[in-house]
Amino acid sequence: MFTGLIEDIGTVKSVSSSKIEIESKFNDISKGDSVAVNGVCLTAVSVNKNVFAADYSPHTDKTTTLSKLKQGSKVNLERALTLSSRLGGHIVSGHVDGAAKIGKIEVLKEFYRVKFLCGKNILKYCANKGSIAVDGISLTIATVCSVGFEVFIIPETFNNTTMQLKKADSEVNVETDILAKYIEKFAKKESSGISPEALKEFMTE
Repeated sequence: MFTGLIEDIGTVKSVSSSKIEIESKFNDISKGDSVAVNGVCLTAVSVNKNVFAADYSPHTDKTTTLSKLKQGSKVNLERALTLSSRLGGHIVSGHVDGAAKIGKIEVLKEFYRVKFLCGKNILKYCANKGSIAVDGISLTIATVCSVGFEVFIIPETFNNTTMQLKKADSEVNVETDILAKYIEKFAKKESSGISPEALKEFMTE
């Protein structure tokens, strides 16, 4: 589990359709640890000083932008939460819903306005003032429209993540708020197949 607060910008040493190797400033990663790479939860399978490698599945390859990275690409990194960590940002699982494309980046006086274009699989979980993770960055949605969503990013976040390197048409990983998914599940009117009589009998045994 993660918070969406980026700890480091790592550098891709090598990448394929199933494995990625990253150099970072982290010196406390061990084999088996979880690390969010551009918002994708990966498990370190090997560690050599400040370089760790992770495998990822065909599903992750298809859903995320990982295999589109190149040697030298910069990536957002966050280590998994510990029980003593402060929960800033919002709850991020590292399970990416899909990719979005940056439509426009505007530099305003005190912040940046970024518009993202995405599909209905992402939009259906987006709400004004709701939380969203973009390349692992915890952000708040300002507005939602039929083709995408818009966020405002403060300079502190923009300049300390890979957002500073993005431009129009750049692809990013998006994870919507997990609470929205649970609400959708609970709101569906699906029969449980349990009769009131059976439930009463079970509860009184």
